[in-house]
Amino acid sequence: MGGLIILVSVLIPVLLWGRLNSTALLVVLVSTVWMGLIGLLDDYLKVVKHSPKGLIGRYKLAGQVALGVIVGIWLLLTPPQNVDSQSDLILLPSVRTVNLSDASEEITIRSTETTLPFFKSIRLDLGIFYVLLVILVLAGTSNAVNLTDGLDGLATGVSMVSILAFGALAYILGHANFASYLQFSHLSGVGEVFVFAGAAVGACLGFLWYNSNPAEVFMGDTGSLALGGAIGSMAVVTRNELLLVLVGGVFVAEALSVMIQVVHFKRTGRRVFKMAPIHHHFELLGWPESKVVVRFWIIAVILALLALSTFKIR
Repeated sequence: MGGLIILVSVLIPVLLWGRLNSTALLVVLVSTVWMGLIGLLDDYLKVVKHSPKGLIGRYKLAGQVALGVIVGIWLLLTPPQNVDSQSDLILLPSVRTVNLSDASEEITIRSTETTLPFFKSIRLDLGIFYVLLVILVLAGTSNAVNLTDGLDGLATGVSMVSILAFGALAYILGHANFASYLQFSHLSGVGEVFVFAGAAVGACLGFLWYNSNPAEVFMGDTGSLALGGAIGSMAVVTRNELLLVLVGGVFVAEALSVMIQVVHFKRTGRRVFKMAPIHHHFELLGWPESKVVVRFWIIAVILALLALSTFKIR
């Protein structure tokens, strides 16, 4: 239940220095606390009530889906923001491209749109299905971080890198001049998410001091689900849900390794990896735990830098 340390260390600075009239900041804050409470209930049942399974999986998933529905509808009902753009393309669900180059310079960003990495003038409009994307991002990210939390300091370090990357993106999108220079759509109020990112990175650094090998404290589901909710919601409010695949590439690999292992074992009775999630596979190959953790950190940093480089490539 050491994740409580992270939650408190994030909440206090954000409440002190964040502008709570920012919808983006509120979404990220609510998502983090919501997921943290689900994890706290799971840890409480395991630690205090001595229930080996903790919170039943379907109840945990129901709580994650409920958050996705609430956040998705919340963003759908949020008034669209106006931005300046010379030429934008909107990719509709029917895969039809609408050229707005002849329209007025000031266009409206729809609440159901997400941006595509590497493309500056194409946005994907999912319509009502945007809520499904939000559910997938929030539930998927929180569970992926939870799966990654298997070695001392692994989930903490990788989460810190991902949060810092999305914090930088939030700052850029919330700053009209920077957004214009990098040819992003300026999202008013999103810059406040950088306050959250700073608090979260600081919380992870402090926690990592005691969570490094050999760990003296463990975050449990309280911390891993909260960090997953934070990362997923930051991707959502910055309208860069698809970029999460690159920024959180380590989490994606961890989750995919479990899915591949389970599906392949059920079909053939054989394992693809020595053990899943994949960090245990490398342990069984003979890598020391500290080497696995540090190399995964390195991969996370490289992926985050690649993601940030897409800003200029656009």
